[in-house]
Amino acid sequence: MAQVTCSFCGRSKKDVDLMISGIHAHICDKCITQANQILTEELKTKSKDVLPEFKLVKPVEMKKHLDQYVVGQDEAKRILSVAVYNHYKRLMQKKRSKNDDVVIEKSNIIMVGETGTGKTYLARSLAKILEVPFCIADATVLTEAGYVGEDVESILTRLLQAADYKVEAAERGIVYIDELDKIARKSDNPSITRDVSGEGVQQGLLKLLEGTHVNVPPQGGRKHPDQKMISINTENILFICGGAFDGINRVIGNRLNTRQLGFSAADKATEKAKINEENMLQYVTSQDLKSFGLIPELLGRLPIVTYLNPLDAETLKLILTKPKNALVKQYSRLFEMEDVKLEFTEDALNYIVEKAMENKLGARGLRSICESIVTDAMFEIPSEKESDELVITREYAEEKIEKSKFKKLRVA
Repeated sequence: MAQVTCSFCGRSKKDVDLMISGIHAHICDKCITQANQILTEELKTKSKDVLPEFKLVKPVEMKKHLDQYVVGQDEAKRILSVAVYNHYKRLMQKKRSKNDDVVIEKSNIIMVGETGTGKTYLARSLAKILEVPFCIADATVLTEAGYVGEDVESILTRLLQAADYKVEAAERGIVYIDELDKIARKSDNPSITRDVSGEGVQQGLLKLLEGTHVNVPPQGGRKHPDQKMISINTENILFICGGAFDGINRVIGNRLNTRQLGFSAADKATEKAKINEENMLQYVTSQDLKSFGLIPELLGRLPIVTYLNPLDAETLKLILTKPKNALVKQYSRLFEMEDVKLEFTEDALNYIVEKAMENKLGARGLRSICESIVTDAMFEIPSEKESDELVITREYAEEKIEKSKFKKLRVA
């Protein structure tokens, strides 16, 4: 009987772990492994040349989706929708020929808005409709390399995790960097102590925002020499930044109310009369952000500046009831699980909004007040259900708030 050998490498059956036989040929497990490696590399090379296919979500449709979760802020929604739509188009751009000199640059965004106006919530709502990896990173924990805290590259670790560690997918993702104002330069004056979580971090972000190859630790944390790194190209990653920029109103006010000598003084007085002093953020520019403490090089890489309006009483009331994930709907669902129907009267909603306007925490303040009102009911009902319905009236709400810490709130 003829000895069975591998038709590719010539090894005999006794020299290998497994021999697969065909009609006229044989192949060993070692040749199968090698062929699989060649095939994987070949497919990886081809996939880089194939452009990703996306279902383009039009800006109008994207804004309608955001409207279901976030009340108001139409200007910010429009700008975000257009930027993300252009990001998709940029990714779908056909392979440029040698004669094509038009390169579509990415338009990173910076959003300015008071706390509780919906910056992070806008980003989270946006993530639900996107077909590209999306992550939210926090700028407050970032420090310069070598100091306690996280490196700038840790932002991309989160994106890599959102893409299931597929580098090609991560390289076309979107990153939302929250609390950008916390890395503002602390002072214009040189100091003996290093600003390790301020200007140093801004400088670390420069190449990241513009586009470069970054070595990222797969599990996050600090980089060290023996650690395996993953290289990510940030050229096609869209960055959206947000921050409260507390105190920037004074910077904007100083710029708008600059007095000039001469005949233009009357014109300046007319312009000043037109300024809406209750919503100064609508006049924010890159110049104001520079005065606040962001370095010009960083602002140059965040060309689109948009703002979020402060929340008035009418908007706060809509936030309580209108969105898909409204607070009233959330509490109603919690009580439904105990077979109790929860209802808020119109006067009770107005009272909650009044209290929220007093504590000046935006939409976040609504939850604290609602918790104070319904906590007693949520404590008692699971054990002693006296009725199938609970109606929250203004009197009931006032009584519960009087018992809580909110009774000490005064209008500043």
